[in-house]
Amino acid sequence: MVAPTLLPIGRTGCLRAVSATTTTTTSTALRISNSLIPTTQRRTIATSVPLQYRQRKVPDSNIPIPSVSGKTYVPGLEIPPYPYGKRQVYHQSNTGLYGTACIRFGNKVSAKNEIKTRRKWRPNVHHKRLFSQSLNTMVRTRVTMRVLRTIDKCGGLDEYLLGNKTGRIKELGPWGWMLRWRIMQSPAVQERFAAERAALGLEPLGEGQATAQMMDDLKAIGAVEEGVTAAEVIAETDNMLAQDHVFGIGEDSEGNGEKIIELEDEKVVDGLMQEEKVPRKI
Repeated sequence: MVAPTLLPIGRTGCLRAVSATTTTTTSTALRISNSLIPTTQRRTIATSVPLQYRQRKVPDSNIPIPSVSGKTYVPGLEIPPYPYGKRQVYHQSNTGLYGTACIRFGNKVSAKNEIKTRRKWRPNVHHKRLFSQSLNTMVRTRVTMRVLRTIDKCGGLDEYLLGNKTGRIKELGPWGWMLRWRIMQSPAVQERFAAERAALGLEPLGEGQATAQMMDDLKAIGAVEEGVTAAEVIAETDNMLAQDHVFGIGEDSEGNGEKIIELEDEKVVDGLMQEEKVPRKI
């Protein structure tokens, strides 16, 4: 008589006595059955790394193309903040040229029973390399097809980024604003701006010359006292704009804040004509 053998059966590992003649067949079946049992693996917490474009080095320049986070990697060189701030609805659009595109939501309606199922439409986004004439290199970026058509109509990436209308600045987003700042530091764009000023009959501006000219004009009309710096004036102006203050352009002799212009027979107050009362003759 052959002694029985204890073998684990199933996923619980229970032992069962079997004869030696069936040991080989049973072990083969167990190997096959255990290979078919699904094993659950523990998933680690996914920490996605922020998108960082690997940009090429700009030829003949020590200022690289800034990263998505806004770093220039040059000591003392900072990018001006985006005037409209980061987008709070579609965060992915802060790292590319998305224009005004965002995720749209709607319903998928069946033709037979008209059952509505929620769905969403994502923007048509692609990774592209766009050539910048001012930087003379390729720029890697995410871009939607709508913005790509707009770039073709404008005549290139530089012309699209240098648009000065309010709608274009809002379309750029934080990443487009950084690229705009970078191409404005290039010698080609600075020469272009200097030629435009010369065509308008304006003197070329040096570093800090525009701020100095503004302070001289404000001191000449008595709007700024001596000893006040340009940074203080700009900070006060930004504070007034944030609080929606109304700027007055002049005062009358009585000091009530109204700008009065005396004409021949009429009086103009704040740009509006006011009729003088004439005593009625009886």
